[in-house]
Amino acid sequence: MIQFDRFTLANGLKVIFHKDTTTPLAVVNTLYDVGARDENLEKTGFAHLFEHLMFGGSINIPDFDSPLQNAGGESNAYTSNDVTNYYDIIPAENIETALWLESDRMLSLAFTDKSLETQRSVVMEEFKQRYLNQPYGDVWLELRPLAYEVHPYQWATIGKELKHIEDATMDDVKSFFKKHYNPSNSILCIAGNFELTYIQKVVEKWFGDIPAGIKPARILPQEPEQTILKEKIIERSVPSDAIYFAFKMPERKSLEYYATDILSDALGRDKSSRLYITLQKELKLMTEIHAYITGSLDNGLLVIEGKLAENVTFEAVEKAVWEELNLIRTELLSEKELSRLKNKIRTAKEFQEQGLLNRAMNLAFFELLGDANGINEEAILIDQINPIHLQIIANTVLIPTNCSILKVKAI
Repeated sequence: MIQFDRFTLANGLKVIFHKDTTTPLAVVNTLYDVGARDENLEKTGFAHLFEHLMFGGSINIPDFDSPLQNAGGESNAYTSNDVTNYYDIIPAENIETALWLESDRMLSLAFTDKSLETQRSVVMEEFKQRYLNQPYGDVWLELRPLAYEVHPYQWATIGKELKHIEDATMDDVKSFFKKHYNPSNSILCIAGNFELTYIQKVVEKWFGDIPAGIKPARILPQEPEQTILKEKIIERSVPSDAIYFAFKMPERKSLEYYATDILSDALGRDKSSRLYITLQKELKLMTEIHAYITGSLDNGLLVIEGKLAENVTFEAVEKAVWEELNLIRTELLSEKELSRLKNKIRTAKEFQEQGLLNRAMNLAFFELLGDANGINEEAILIDQINPIHLQIIANTVLIPTNCSILKVKAI
């Protein structure tokens, strides 16, 4: 059980405090409720661009990294289709340095032409290196718009195309910041060996006078129910043919989300999984095969992906995959197999939560979902899932009319 306290400032900033007496370090984690799904169809990649811009200096602090490093700290961030998360790890006695830095960039970035051009160049280079100039790099640029017709999950976090970042103006950037980066749209989680009264005092000191802003309404286009199998073949200069099956799955807040996660583990988590044993080990159709979920807040994807062995056809792989999926749809998982899967999930969760940073990030994330205590209730939900639940979900999710298949043909 992870203990925490919660309070909210007058400007709307939600604060989670987790006390840990065993560490000399502190974590300051700031979660902003903005991701790639909040972007304009014609101006994508902005959430990710801001992940970089937020390190480019703020209104009173020209250099974010130096003061933190001088105080013995380090920082990083990540952007997803759903959220943007910034974190600082610092010796506990220097926590106010991190709070000072985070509050000042929440108050206002230093919007300079130099910073925008520098970070624009960094993001464009990342786009080229990770998505355009490496084998299989553009798979998600192809798979997302194949799977999604109208929902903004149809583009990757990096953006739909380079031109959107190239054409980003200073007014575009300022408008995006004003809309999404404010106390009303963020969650601050602090973890370390402190007293609650102290945390309340220093958070109020550094964040209390930041204008609240307005939490933006999120009105996203609803993805229509898929009714046909979608397929696309692309030719690329890659080492071997590859195939990707993408199935729409339930949203993050539902019990069915956890059932789908277990199904993905049964299919392709590791070398004890069904697809590995059948397609790779026994039939030798694949050199590698995996199944996983995207973890999206809205309706995400369960993905099966793999590289084909030499001289193996896409048709042979598809036939074998659908046969395995038919088995999991028609035959109940044994209690033994389900227990093994649950134990692996439980072990991975317990291992992850040994880290102070992971606890802080997860508390903030569950608070975004509706209640930070969800971090303690997740295991209970997973324990409730039985083989019948899994069969029902398998017959809803793992069907051809809910699937989009991308084939990458090596040339």
